[in-house]
Amino acid sequence: MANEAKPCPCDIGDRMEYGGLGQEVQIEHFKAYVVKPPATSDKAIIVIQDIFGWQLPNTRYMADMLAANGYLAVCPDFFLGKEPWSPSHDWSTFTEWRKDKKPTNINKEVNLLLRFLKEQCGAKHIGVVGFCWGGIATHYLVLHNPEVKAGVSFYGIIGEGEDRYDLKSPTLFIFGEKDHLIPMDQVSGLEAKLKEKCTVDYQVKIFPGQNHGFAHRKREDISPADKPRIQEARTDMINWLNKYI
Repeated sequence: MANEAKPCPCDIGDRMEYGGLGQEVQIEHFKAYVVKPPATSDKAIIVIQDIFGWQLPNTRYMADMLAANGYLAVCPDFFLGKEPWSPSHDWSTFTEWRKDKKPTNINKEVNLLLRFLKEQCGAKHIGVVGFCWGGIATHYLVLHNPEVKAGVSFYGIIGEGEDRYDLKSPTLFIFGEKDHLIPMDQVSGLEAKLKEKCTVDYQVKIFPGQNHGFAHRKREDISPADKPRIQEARTDMINWLNKYI
């Protein structure tokens, strides 16, 4: 689920046993996981789930990491209560499952979320981070929503179209070299077109030897060889947000 044009099966990876430090709240017609930073902050990050849903412990772990670095982090249920994908599901039904869960069809919820963050949380500077399905959604938002001041898209590219290169906000794209869902020629094509058409700061970074989902769905404690790359990607995320938010 890394390429909107050609969605493919992906592995859930190492599911964490993690409860999270935040709380679930109701925002209009959807729920969200919200975690506050140690000190009051006017900076917030929208954390966008992968196909395994907003309650995946791995994603909440990333939200908590952002909060520990000074951001109010909010991970909404962009599936609006519908069942997320599960490793036990039949991949032949994936296309049907995905029909009402398009990562580029989230404007209504994002606008409500932005209002919530500004009016109820005091946020003045808002960024977005997304993984897989959420990486596509992040790419979409930095193209179309000027209220999003920076983005970090992990292993996600929206479908073909000239408008996918005119980023409105500084964006970091992170990919794994061994990601079988996003071929490297596709990543090279994205970078070449961004160089030609994009007028804001961006970076496309490929992590050697890493596969799809490595930064949040691969546990460094049981993947010691990958630990430096996992930590580097997470540090890059924080540094990028710190620079532009």
